[in-house]
Amino acid sequence: MSDSGGSARALCPSLADELAMFSEFGTPTTVGVTEVGGPSGRVSVDTFTNEFWTSKQRAANRLHEVSYRACFKPQLPRFFIDRLTGVGDVVYDPFMGRGTTPLEAALAGRMPYGCDVNPLSEILVRPRLEPPGLDDIEARLAGIDFGATELAAEEALPDDLLVFYHPHTLRELLALRRYLLRREGDGALDAVDRWIRMVAVSRLTGHSSGFFSVYTMPPNQAVSVESQRKINQQKGQTPPRRHVRELILKKSRVLLSGLGNAERAVLSGVQEQSLLLTGPAAATPEVADGSVALVVTSPPFLDVVDYARDNWLRCWFCGISADEVPVTVVHDLSTWQEAMTDVFLELSRVLRPGGHVAFEVGEVRAGTLKLEEAVLPCGMRAGLGPVLVLINDQEFTKTANCWGVSNRAKGTNTNRVVLFRKR
Repeated sequence: MSDSGGSARALCPSLADELAMFSEFGTPTTVGVTEVGGPSGRVSVDTFTNEFWTSKQRAANRLHEVSYRACFKPQLPRFFIDRLTGVGDVVYDPFMGRGTTPLEAALAGRMPYGCDVNPLSEILVRPRLEPPGLDDIEARLAGIDFGATELAAEEALPDDLLVFYHPHTLRELLALRRYLLRREGDGALDAVDRWIRMVAVSRLTGHSSGFFSVYTMPPNQAVSVESQRKINQQKGQTPPRRHVRELILKKSRVLLSGLGNAERAVLSGVQEQSLLLTGPAAATPEVADGSVALVVTSPPFLDVVDYARDNWLRCWFCGISADEVPVTVVHDLSTWQEAMTDVFLELSRVLRPGGHVAFEVGEVRAGTLKLEEAVLPCGMRAGLGPVLVLINDQEFTKTANCWGVSNRAKGTNTNRVVLFRKR
């Protein structure tokens, strides 16, 4: 790469050459150039388009199968982890969401670091870095009084939530919520409790009998009470009886089914050195200077996802005020770029020399705005060198289908990853 229009390939020749020759899924790579304005003039960055990892669903460890809005497949971070890090290296995601990057890093024997301004992220991630045994989960569930009737006055069955849940199911959820909040308040919440909370949060709403709720929209977001009333009226449905204990145990069996002794040993070896933070990505003093080998992340896109609104029900269950979660929804490109530049400055600080940032963005606004062109100047302003752009182009099933949006029509149809390197 050079500001005079040269190629970035010389900075990472083995990866660039591999991408150029890649044909694992039967198609050759298309090699092009992305040109943007840099601090010192125009910059040309080699761009590689192909299907670089499988489009199959559930093709990774089943620990990943926790729903969260706008998350990428585990194969994306693994692609870069395998090629750009070694065992014991620190891999970090400053927008960790459901924790795909830190979890995949941990399964690969890397040190998992993550940060998110949403406190739900740590609730979803930490239990899967320290998974308990199924027998321990079953024993703990057996000891919880799901039939508790002495609910506090403020915990009387909320009418609004009855649009999602059968009264008996809601009473069980309230009893579990009270148990978990009490344990947390007493400082007694342990790995088994955290696991049960994580699974319960992931089962609150969905579109099959594996969730606590009546049929609703995809499980990675909760519609409003009024929207759910309309869904119930349109489908002529009422919330069926669901058994909270049984569904938590059923989902736990699925999540733990891909963990053998070897996988548990790897997770045990890195869990104590993990670092999960709740706060802004641009201010992480807990992460030491020059400590990170690789960052794999995907930031909030321009006004595409309202995380606070989507997670209101999960926040309620965990005793979090969704209105107090400082998730910023940015609507204009220049403000988004300013925010991302601040993040890149922080990433430049924590990266070791020669470390990389794989920054995944997407097509937004019906494909008219390609954020890789917007993010390249942000990284360069922070002093990072652009190496290449990887575009993973494949057909796959998105939850957007459930909203009447077809693949290759709207939303994010490609993974567009800008790779930077700290000199």
